[in-house]
Amino acid sequence: MWLFTRYGFYSAVCARQGNGGDCEPIDVDTIMVRARRKEHLTALQARFAELLGGQEIREYVGTDYAYRWFVPKETWTTVVTELTRELDYSNFKSEVARHLGRAGAEYEDALHDVWSVMYRLQR
Repeated sequence: MWLFTRYGFYSAVCARQGNGGDCEPIDVDTIMVRARRKEHLTALQARFAELLGGQEIREYVGTDYAYRWFVPKETWTTVVTELTRELDYSNFKSEVARHLGRAGAEYEDALHDVWSVMYRLQR
C-alpha cells in the first residue's frame, strides 16, 4: 500500500521475517512502514506519539526505501483509520503545502508529478 498524507509518503507492506530481511515467510501480523525520507516517519510519529512514539526508525542504506519501522498490523490499522478521520480539506496538494510549508516543497512538487502521471492513466 502506498499512502500519501499531509505528513509524508509511506509504503506499507507485510514484513519479511519481521525485520525487513529478504527471506520468507512473510509476517502478516507485522507491517513494515517504509519511507524515502526520515522526516516523513518522524512527522507521523509525532502525530501519533501514543501509538508510534517508541518505534525505532531503522536505516537501510542502499535500499529503495532507506527508512523503515515495524509495527503490529493492528497499530497501523488504527493510524490509517485516524488519518481518515482527520480529513478536513478539499485539495490534498494544497493541504500539504499549507501543513508543511517551505519545508515540504520537494514533497509537494513530487505530488504534482504523481498527479500528472496518474492523470495520464485516466485518459
